[in-house]
Amino acid sequence: MARSAKKKAANKPRSAKPVATPIRDLRDWLKRVEDIGELLRISEPVDTEEEMSAVSYLVAKQTPSPAILFDNPLGFENDRVGASLLWNILGPSLRRVALTFEESPDTHAVELIRRVKDKLKQRIPPREVPRATAPLYENTLTGKDIDLRKLPIPKHWPLDGGRYAGTADAVITRDPDSGYLNVGTYRMMIQGKREAGLYLSPGKDARLHINRAWQKGEAIHVAAAWGIDPLFMVVGSQTFAKNVSEYEFAGGIKGEAVPVVRALHSDLLLPANAELVIEGIIRPGSVKTEGPFGEFTGYYGKPEGECPLVEVTAVHYRNKPVLTNALMADHPSNEQGTFVAVIRSAKIWDDLDKLGIPGIHGVYTHPAAAGGIGMTVISVEQRYAGHAAQVLALAAQVPGGAYYTKWIIAVDEDVDPTDINQVISAMATRCNPIDDIDILRNTWSTWLDPTQNPPEKRPYGSKALINACKEHRHLANFSKRTTLRKETYDRVAARWKELGLPGTIPSVRAYETDTKIKNAKSGKR
Repeated sequence: MARSAKKKAANKPRSAKPVATPIRDLRDWLKRVEDIGELLRISEPVDTEEEMSAVSYLVAKQTPSPAILFDNPLGFENDRVGASLLWNILGPSLRRVALTFEESPDTHAVELIRRVKDKLKQRIPPREVPRATAPLYENTLTGKDIDLRKLPIPKHWPLDGGRYAGTADAVITRDPDSGYLNVGTYRMMIQGKREAGLYLSPGKDARLHINRAWQKGEAIHVAAAWGIDPLFMVVGSQTFAKNVSEYEFAGGIKGEAVPVVRALHSDLLLPANAELVIEGIIRPGSVKTEGPFGEFTGYYGKPEGECPLVEVTAVHYRNKPVLTNALMADHPSNEQGTFVAVIRSAKIWDDLDKLGIPGIHGVYTHPAAAGGIGMTVISVEQRYAGHAAQVLALAAQVPGGAYYTKWIIAVDEDVDPTDINQVISAMATRCNPIDDIDILRNTWSTWLDPTQNPPEKRPYGSKALINACKEHRHLANFSKRTTLRKETYDRVAARWKELGLPGTIPSVRAYETDTKIKNAKSGKR
């Protein structure tokens, strides 16, 4: 294996500075990832049939865990497209996630979530560019020249129903009624030379668009970018308002308009700098058996079933394109875990801001909980009776957090929601199960939930609301937590290196403020 990587500097200070210039495309992103020492290039032949996914699965469990670029897919040496494959794109690396959000790779998790929350409030519409200037249109295949089977599309898991592209993709559709342009992230199974299946969970935007078109007896155009700037995968994974395109949120995060180009066979707008994009059409009622597929839960999803069938009408690609692949697996090998933990947390926090809920100190959807979707923790400073209960109920059902999430936990402001040990401690010392757990039934779930059997039950789920905050009515006399005095912490921090202590001093969210200690120090009684 040929490796291009630099060692991460030990104890590098965290920076508050954002990235100077926005990332232009996947190639620019790869260069920046290589610059921070988190890109592994593999030049030896590696099989797309389970071997690449196995490498990704195992490397993701290492620390640090680099992105992996396979330059030589086995058996595709004479492929006219000449594609390489990128795996473990973001993986468990908070540094690459921060870079993707146009922030310093050393930004702390809670601070990164706070910044992303603020960026989600900015929306910049995309900027259309001529086809002649779009890198995507360097090469185009149409008609009989298209053969998806000749692309190095991988098989991820032994029991998968086929080869899957578009696990790190941007699928573009238009609402047949409003014209709203959606950019989503959905899996696609190769079904033939010019056919690909499109799996969509209930309630997802593209599924709503397809169903609406079919109700009218109409076909619907679709496009899918299979090699993308990772930011498109990130924003495409989230639930936003049905009348605002993900292109606008991507632009807001970058601080400038995303360049798009008009499709060849429809009015869809494609990412102009994408590596490879397919165009296609889904005719009314056209479906084909698809699946199963190893999913974000770490289990195989719904048994094989009928899914919309895309007839591919064009393939556009840059010279020597890079195909992006996202492995769905158990933590930390789940591609979506860390990036979903950041953007989903930011989205829920933003939703709570919009509702006017005060006192929120942090939100975190833990990456180990079904790829960042299964659990939400909110740190809240209780300001009135029922505050924690209100936060729990709203966080469970706001657009950013309603899908699938099973466990919603409220903790006090002295608990870091990103630290699962602190969360567990709060649950064990501040939550009385008989009083502090509520259940919501018949909530929005997914066909991919392995806990619901038979599978027909799966679109409907349930949620547990866990109040792990101090009891509000007894805040004044709640048992005191053992904490350091601020002046003691500062003295130790100043001597950290002198004492030869390892790493950097951990941050602390709460300090001792007992007036008896203050009075004793000042000589007062």
